[in-house]
Amino acid sequence: MFFRLGQEIGVDLGTATVLIYVKGKGIMLREPSVIAMVRDTGEVKAVGDEAYRMLGRTPGNIVAVRPMRDGVIADYDLTEKMLKAFVRKVVTGAGRLFKPQIMVCVPSGVTEVERRAVLQATREVGARKAFLIEEPLAAAIGAGVAIAEPTGSMIVDIGGGTTDIAIISLGGIVVSESLRIAGNEFDEAIIRHIRHKENLLIGDRTAEDVKMRIGAAVVRNAEDNRQTDVRGRDLINGLPKTIQVTTEDTVEALREPIQKIADGVRRVLELAPPELVSDVIDRGIIMTGGGSMLRNFDELLRQTTGIPVVVADNATDSVALGTGQALDMIHVLRDALISDNFLRR
Repeated sequence: MFFRLGQEIGVDLGTATVLIYVKGKGIMLREPSVIAMVRDTGEVKAVGDEAYRMLGRTPGNIVAVRPMRDGVIADYDLTEKMLKAFVRKVVTGAGRLFKPQIMVCVPSGVTEVERRAVLQATREVGARKAFLIEEPLAAAIGAGVAIAEPTGSMIVDIGGGTTDIAIISLGGIVVSESLRIAGNEFDEAIIRHIRHKENLLIGDRTAEDVKMRIGAAVVRNAEDNRQTDVRGRDLINGLPKTIQVTTEDTVEALREPIQKIADGVRRVLELAPPELVSDVIDRGIIMTGGGSMLRNFDELLRQTTGIPVVVADNATDSVALGTGQALDMIHVLRDALISDNFLRR
């Protein structure tokens, strides 16, 4: 009888959320990229969902932070501790007797130093073998794109910290651009807009809730213009205050970051070979990532480029699914992957 030595795991190590795919089981973990620890001793108090609930609510001796920033490691030690805790949650039973093989996705614009940091952290959590795959390639695989074909496919993956835009053909990325503008920047834009317009200070979680409930890239008709109550602190008198925010407010707030993403899409199209652009016109642009769920964002990109745009059915899970599925495609992706041999250079 044949036994596979160790599990095969795909990790979407996102700025906002970590998703872990286990081969044969699917996505086994989906938790915020947050870790809470004792300030003086470094003792880990909580990770993921439990730590997220502590954001902005911890006493002075405990700090809850996001160790990932703009899609890459901002605090190496905390990222390692967080990742180790998450892997421990999904590697159970007899699987703990053998080291897993782990594939982690990274933004397409990461530096050599950032690649080394992710690979080293992956090895430190106990990986038998570690690989890196660029996010747009993983997103394409997870969205069901036949990446090995000699035809061009365009992916716009909007995560929490980065937006990766790429045209893919023959199992590799032909032209790409990585923008450190994504879901978190959307939240910050909403915070700035409300502070400037209403003199009201709101937190990150409130801004995210506004974005998800009533946010949009454009307002197409009166029914699109929704509204919600928002609570925060009045910057003039320091007292709690409730205001009403509309979808039109979010469109105004998000205009600048969304325009930067649209400009990035145009630049990638301008740099791509004409034959691949022709393929993209025929096949359309595929949007993935949590940021792609912003209402009417696909419509805005369609208006900007004149190319059909679709949001992948499994948009929020595409990168994690593709990262895991890539473990079965190492022979196809050989030239596109980075393995832990990179650490020996």
